[in-house]
Amino acid sequence: MKRLYGTLVLLCLSLTYLAGQDLSGNFPPPAQAPQIKAERALQTIVVDGKLNEPAWQNAEETSNFFRIEPRQGGTPLYKTHVKVLFDDKNLYIGAFCEDSLGKKGIRVQDLRRDFRWGENDIFFVQLDPQNLKQYCVSFQTTPYGNQRDLQSFNDAFTDNDWNALWSVRTTRSDSGYVVEFAIPFKTIRYERPEAGDMVKWGITFSRLARRDYEQTVFPPIPQSLSPYRMTYAAELIGLELPEPSANIRIEPYALYQFDQINEEERTTTDGQLKLGGDVKWAITPRSVLDLTFNTDFAQADVDQAVNNLERFNIFFPERRQFFLENSGIWAGTNNSSVVPFFSRRIGLEGNFDAEPARINAGTRYTMRNEKRAIAGLYIHQAATDNSPAASFAVGRYLQNYGKENNVGVMLTHRMDEASSELGTAQRHNSTLTIDGLIRPKDELTISYMVSASRDNSNDTLGLAGRFFMGNSTNKSYLGWLTNFVSEEYNSEMGFVFQRNVIWHNPGGYFILRPKKLPWIRRFDPGAFFNYYHDANNPRNFQQANIYLFPIYLIFTNGSFLEYAIFPTWQNIDFDFAPLGVAIERDNYYYTRHQVQFNTDRSAKVSLSGSANWGGFYNGRRTTFTGGLRVAPFPQVAATLDYERNDIKRLGENNEDLVTQLTTLGTRLAINPRIQFSVFYQYNTFDEQGRWNMRASWEYRPLSFVYFVFNDTQINSELEPFDEQQVIGKVTFLKQF
Repeated sequence: MKRLYGTLVLLCLSLTYLAGQDLSGNFPPPAQAPQIKAERALQTIVVDGKLNEPAWQNAEETSNFFRIEPRQGGTPLYKTHVKVLFDDKNLYIGAFCEDSLGKKGIRVQDLRRDFRWGENDIFFVQLDPQNLKQYCVSFQTTPYGNQRDLQSFNDAFTDNDWNALWSVRTTRSDSGYVVEFAIPFKTIRYERPEAGDMVKWGITFSRLARRDYEQTVFPPIPQSLSPYRMTYAAELIGLELPEPSANIRIEPYALYQFDQINEEERTTTDGQLKLGGDVKWAITPRSVLDLTFNTDFAQADVDQAVNNLERFNIFFPERRQFFLENSGIWAGTNNSSVVPFFSRRIGLEGNFDAEPARINAGTRYTMRNEKRAIAGLYIHQAATDNSPAASFAVGRYLQNYGKENNVGVMLTHRMDEASSELGTAQRHNSTLTIDGLIRPKDELTISYMVSASRDNSNDTLGLAGRFFMGNSTNKSYLGWLTNFVSEEYNSEMGFVFQRNVIWHNPGGYFILRPKKLPWIRRFDPGAFFNYYHDANNPRNFQQANIYLFPIYLIFTNGSFLEYAIFPTWQNIDFDFAPLGVAIERDNYYYTRHQVQFNTDRSAKVSLSGSANWGGFYNGRRTTFTGGLRVAPFPQVAATLDYERNDIKRLGENNEDLVTQLTTLGTRLAINPRIQFSVFYQYNTFDEQGRWNMRASWEYRPLSFVYFVFNDTQINSELEPFDEQQVIGKVTFLKQF
């Protein structure tokens, strides 16, 4: 413990020095926002990525972009020219992105929708049509025309899985590339102003020229913030808006699924046809009602296996589209430690690793304006052979105040119905959560959350919560995070990383940008301290470690190198057996080291890897990971990832253990609308191998044909198991 206290004192002194550093480089929003004028297109605009109609030639141009990466300010190397048009149906954004190398300079890794940010050349636009200043939608593309769209809430939480109905086409030349967006007014929810008032929407543009990692933005926004910070937005004027329509979107589907299970010399098969779909109705520009019937998620990405060596639960993010949209409105969605409402609890027989249960129907309502947000969700889950039918309900109210502050309340309730077949009584579980965000200035963000749970099966009250404060500038970051979960807290619709724990996590880092070393974009040395103790008995220490990273280098081409050291203290006073190796109850101290790197992720061939070594309780552990990605052109990409854990003399019996996890992936694309992917993973720990193959054709905007094949094999000699699944699915989207 003396080592712990001594190191903690050094860390606090470092953080005090960090807090006293020069915080210059940030600047406030302008008193008067710059304006961008949209021109009416009198001729038909053909979205072909050419911008050759007369209306484009006559439109006002915006080109005075502000550079934020790799150094703030100065003249950008890559010029960008943007124009805005509209007609009775669409808002059009046209941009010419200059590049001296033209086609040869373009960096695009693959053609998937919702591509990874930071690995490709990107042009994107953010819109705040309701002038909320706390919310925006973003439309993004690469030089090859693949789409990425998202919602951002307070520039604190980003919903990357929101999908909107819009189109984009691009062309590439020897001088750069052209992008042309057509965003239907039906997709953008707005209100017409009162007679005589001018239409003013918040808007920002940004571009990432990936070869030199130059990011520019209009209007100017500090480097420490993002283009989603709409308090800095320009005003889009000149629009003549059509009367908001009924804005109804229907998306029916038809699916056939065939399953075959081979288990202990017995084969069972099952085939079924399913029909269902979703309906989205924008009742007003600020309120939306979603309905879902016989909900299906056959096309959702599969989770990858993880070998958990820590004492905490692993958070697997939601991947199902219906639950992802507008998920940022719920309390706790911006963290993965204490989540009062976690939608992955819906559609399962019980725990996270249980079998799926059919969702009969559900509805969601959201309303958002400049003063408040209101949301509600109800889902009914069908009974299975192992679980009763259940109802899930969530209600949410969020009140905005001041410039960028809010406070909210959320109620969840799960009711499991009584079942005579299973011999179970009716069960109720509820949580009440109060949370909020405070932003006294642009650099400082404070968020808090307190949640209480009650279950009628034991009638106990549990508490959980979170407090975060972070100050982010161009030159440093300093923050404090505390999560707490009482032993009695039980949210049957939520997720917690552990019960009966309080976790404190202060820390920070410098952001140094060496002017004489232009090949280094950032050097971010720093430290974070993690301290865990019992919630019910704060004197009972659980675990602590210090994450010291004296070397944390981000290079201009996107390469990365880190060396870190982890002094670690453990108090094992419970039954604990990571990967089946029982650890004796005792106090432990050990130190671990880590080196990790990746080469330029935008290059045709890139490598990544890490080595983590040192003590591990009473033994030693060495973990090695390696990754290879080959993307010779955007239509083809292949990946290979490998992880090996080598454990020596661990636990009560001084056991040795080796685990290996191998993952292969391939993605092929004819264009952004026709794609095929293959995923294979094998884990030596449980001798499980998994195949996932998926073909998709977007035959019209957001209407798809899917073909999916899944194969899960367990090669154990005692209980061999093989499950195969073939799925064909057709969806059709129509917007009125």
